[in-house]
Amino acid sequence: MVDETTGNVRRPLLHRAPGLAALALGAALLAGCGSSGSHPSSSAVQQVCQEVSAVLSDGPDPGADPVGYAEAQIVPLQQVHTADAHLQTAIDDLASAYQHFYRTNGAHAAQLVVNQASNQVNAICPGAAS
Repeated sequence: MVDETTGNVRRPLLHRAPGLAALALGAALLAGCGSSGSHPSSSAVQQVCQEVSAVLSDGPDPGADPVGYAEAQIVPLQQVHTADAHLQTAIDDLASAYQHFYRTNGAHAAQLVVNQASNQVNAICPGAAS
């Protein structure tokens, strides 16, 4: 087909579809390559998730002594380190939230921050901060 206004040959979209599909696939593969270098293997994340879960299972009963439980979690969480930036941020945020909860003697607003930080950890490590 010839475009009468420009004189250029127009190809139907059907002829361009394989090229567009290849371009989209290439972009997806490149995006995957770029991100894989910054994330450790899933087994490394799972290992840190188990460590976080173990840390959070220690200490006073959170139902009986929520402020004491929060205090007991701060230093152990601060000692957990991972190369996964998202997980490290979640762990650091949870340690900070517990510290704030402890300093405010369990203020309601601080509990909301702990809940949010716990949800952030659980999004990466399901059930670790439950």
